Amino acid sequence: MEQDLKAKIEQACHTAEAFTKLYYESVDKRRHQMSRYYLDTGVLVWNGNGTVGKDLIQKFFEGLPPSEHTLTSLDAQPVLDSAVANQLTFLILVCGFVKFQEKVSRPFQQNFMITAQGDKWKIVSDCFRLQESISI
Repeated sequence: MEQDLKAKIEQACHTAEAFTKLYYESVDKRRHQMSRYYLDTGVLVWNGNGTVGKDLIQKFFEGLPPSEHTLTSLDAQPVLDSAVANQLTFLILVCGFVKFQEKVSRPFQQNFMITAQGDKWKIVSDCFRLQESISI
């Protein structure tokens, strides 16, 4: 059992590294391909604004200004089989900096839930947040 979990954690980390490399290259250089990363029913929440469905997500990305992402940390973990009906699913957490239209770099955090669909990984849920100070 513990050995199986260790193997799944390693698989999640390797998958996260490969997936995020492709994802952020596409966000920064090939926006017209973003819908291919999402399930048909995928969800994107971007700074509190929600979009559902890969076609609307594609339209959202095409409306964003040009960007350049730099990742500073990446972590991943498997989702327990019992929670996802034995569907291979991983959570990915990314932190880094993003620069929009040559402006100042800003810190961001993004988390993804991805699931295997055939031999491809698809985003089930994606939550992006620019990190800004909040006043309480």
